[in-house]
Amino acid sequence: MKRILFIMIVLQGVLLSSSIEELLIEGDKTPMIYEGDKTLPIASMQVVFKNAGSIKDGEKAGLARFSANILNEGTKKLGSVGFATALEDSAIHLSAHSGTETFVLEVSALKEKFPEAIKLLKSLLLDPNYSDESFNKIKILMQASIKRNESNFDHVASLNLKKYLYHDTPIGQSSGGTIESIDALKLKDVENFIKKQLVRNQVIIVAGGDMESEEAKLYAKEVLSALKQGETSALVSFSAAKVAKDIEVYKESEQAFVYFGSPYNLSIQDKDVHKAKVAAFILGAGGFGSRLMEEVRVKRGLAYSAYARVNFAKSHSDFSGHLQTKLESKVDAIKLVKEVIAGFVKEGVTADELEQAQKFLLGSEPLRNETLSQRLSRSFQEYYNGFKLGHSKEELKKIEALSLKDLNNFIKKHDEINSLSFSVVTKK
Repeated sequence: MKRILFIMIVLQGVLLSSSIEELLIEGDKTPMIYEGDKTLPIASMQVVFKNAGSIKDGEKAGLARFSANILNEGTKKLGSVGFATALEDSAIHLSAHSGTETFVLEVSALKEKFPEAIKLLKSLLLDPNYSDESFNKIKILMQASIKRNESNFDHVASLNLKKYLYHDTPIGQSSGGTIESIDALKLKDVENFIKKQLVRNQVIIVAGGDMESEEAKLYAKEVLSALKQGETSALVSFSAAKVAKDIEVYKESEQAFVYFGSPYNLSIQDKDVHKAKVAAFILGAGGFGSRLMEEVRVKRGLAYSAYARVNFAKSHSDFSGHLQTKLESKVDAIKLVKEVIAGFVKEGVTADELEQAQKFLLGSEPLRNETLSQRLSRSFQEYYNGFKLGHSKEELKKIEALSLKDLNNFIKKHDEINSLSFSVVTKK
């Protein structure tokens, strides 16, 4: 049955698949991931800048996100209201946002309005709204968001864990900044960030929808013509703290918010990543039926839910999880999490757990690959992380063929996940 299902998945990938095109602008080669889809008369494009997210904030925490917010204020010529009106009149979506490693501009519209959408995107790159009015508005909004997050105890616990695991690195900073770091920003900082990071040499184009590849290339070239060539910078990677530490913060909370994490000695390009994903699914990423959920919620009733997963990125990798519990159950819950994870590393998984994980991961694959957006996103991740397109299908084959012995040997090798640091928000 699994074999038939896998064949269906592969056939779907053959019928609907992305390709990598190459754009040549003034001698510079820019990759473009493209997939046509005429299901709806809609076209879309993402301009992704590598190594340009919050990892480039340096000592100015929040700078990448602030810069994205400036671009969301439209052009200086039209102003934020005028630019928003131009988008709305033609039902165009255009936005900027920053992640940890990337900075993204995305645009979508009905096919007949897409040329206009591209012109607006190009004008945005040529004439950002570097006005004092927009700058001060964003400063107020970002600082207000930071203040609100002080009462979001999940956010506080998660951020404190990240700060410890990646202390003194860009990964350990809040991507939204702090009150102090946002207050210290100058408009010139934003201008310099956009000028330095949003350059042609850092771009990957992701395009798709109701347009031919040649059309997509022309649109992409028009956007790229608004960018300077710039410099290429290498992405730096960081390791999570190896020494476990407990962090506790007291708030007026009715529950204890428990976040935990540890190093995970595996890079995103390692040949055993598929084993890590299966192991994590069984331990805590699979929801009901996972080891943590069964032990913490079902058997002991110490939390409504408990999750754990492995996190892979080019810049870092780690193991992390979280739960909420009653104030009086905090100590027992933390103790149990340590015991479950230690037992998992020592004893591995059962044949039934492996079979159920394989069935779910193989059987749910079509749901993760049914829309154009999902397929383009997957193709981008494959290319960005240094794999050939179609790598995900190869990974599924490995998951299908994974034996109990190989998986348990892998799990035992990664006892570093026992070096658990805990970040807790609770009531004193």
